[in-house]
Amino acid sequence: MASPYAGAQPVSPAAAGHQTPAATAAGQQNHSLAFRVMRLSRPSLQPDPAALLRFDPRDVFLPEDALTSPDPSAAADFLHRLLHPADSATAVPGDFSFRDRFLLRDPADALALPGLLVLPQSFGAIYLGETFCSYISINNSSSFEARDVVIKAEIQTERQKILLLDTSKSPVESIRSGGRYDFIVEHDVKELGAHTLVCTALYNDGDGERKYLPQFFKFTVSNPLSVRTKVRTIKDITYLEACIENHTKSNLYMDQVDFEPAQQWRATRLEADEHPSAVKSAIGDLCKQPVLIRAGGGIYNYLYQLRSSSDESGQSKSEGSSILGKFQITWRTNLGEPGRLQTQNIHSTPTASKDVDLRATKVPPIIYVERPFMVNLCLTNQTDKTVGPFEVFLAQGMSNGERSVQINGLQKLVLPLVEAFESIKFDMSLVATQLGVQKISGITMYAVQEKKYYEPLPDIEIFVDAE
Repeated sequence: MASPYAGAQPVSPAAAGHQTPAATAAGQQNHSLAFRVMRLSRPSLQPDPAALLRFDPRDVFLPEDALTSPDPSAAADFLHRLLHPADSATAVPGDFSFRDRFLLRDPADALALPGLLVLPQSFGAIYLGETFCSYISINNSSSFEARDVVIKAEIQTERQKILLLDTSKSPVESIRSGGRYDFIVEHDVKELGAHTLVCTALYNDGDGERKYLPQFFKFTVSNPLSVRTKVRTIKDITYLEACIENHTKSNLYMDQVDFEPAQQWRATRLEADEHPSAVKSAIGDLCKQPVLIRAGGGIYNYLYQLRSSSDESGQSKSEGSSILGKFQITWRTNLGEPGRLQTQNIHSTPTASKDVDLRATKVPPIIYVERPFMVNLCLTNQTDKTVGPFEVFLAQGMSNGERSVQINGLQKLVLPLVEAFESIKFDMSLVATQLGVQKISGITMYAVQEKKYYEPLPDIEIFVDAE
């Protein structure tokens, strides 16, 4: 019975790579045992090139309107005379119409697949996030029995060594002449670059000598996809765009692309509006179609909206606020082989921190000319110490013309001390002197003790109507 996994060609021990002097000396001995490694990977569907395009020779010999003419027998006679000499009495079978061109002779013709699975003919590419699965066989090619065989298999990378198999506590009692001992090892690939599968055997040869056999099998791990991000901040909202590109030779079906925000953020994915006829249900949410990213450079974009979390701890917001979070990505290939990656922390664009923040919280929706209106303001202390007092006023514009919006009443509002991480709310009375779309500009704050002016509040657009 065919297994769901198919064997690839084993990596040659001779081409395993550089060996240490001890390993070289061990390799010069006459060993009874030898390792053979075969990567376990799924078969592939091989399209039949002949079924991709059904070619009819009549397309070459007959004119364009031959099959659509009122007398199709004329086309048949023409083709008969062209393909067969005058002395041949053989008739040309077939239906001389376009209808015959679209008939499927076999159900597999619809997919251009012959119905067969093709085993990999090479070791293949290994990508980060996949599970490397290998079938290892240690063979006894001598005429003697090998006894008390201790087998070890490990993966070596530039950073670490991972032990996959160790039979030291329960050695294989014997491997007879012409026999073998087989086992399967698996490893979740979490590093890029060169990897070495090291297989060693310690055994008693036929003459009782204790021998040590090391063999090395090298392979390289590549990156299956890349994640490029862009961060934009508009007022209190941060937008994160992620572009995922497929670098493999196989289509990737993204089961999960989740952004895990840092503690101080709340993330919402923004998607295009669905068609009105789309039916949403609990079952539909559970059975979502995976996102297809095509092989060889296909891309897909994700957009997230980030807002500050409801936690009002100013200390947690002020520290480490540049970290937005990380992505958890899982996918499957054409035949269901899984993969999983986690990106590094994504950082926001660094911004200068403010010890005090002044903002407008509410502006009246209806404003009449030459009638006072109130603008609600909020002053927030973003430090761990008490600040203040402050003065808030409307700074004079650079132009000599009269302001369209002026302060009504006291020209300066005096605010008391503000405790650490606290806020105070207050109102400023203004009056508009001109109709139409106007701007409230120049709301400025001044720290009395520090004798420091802060940046004016951004302009606020209003519409002034007549009574």
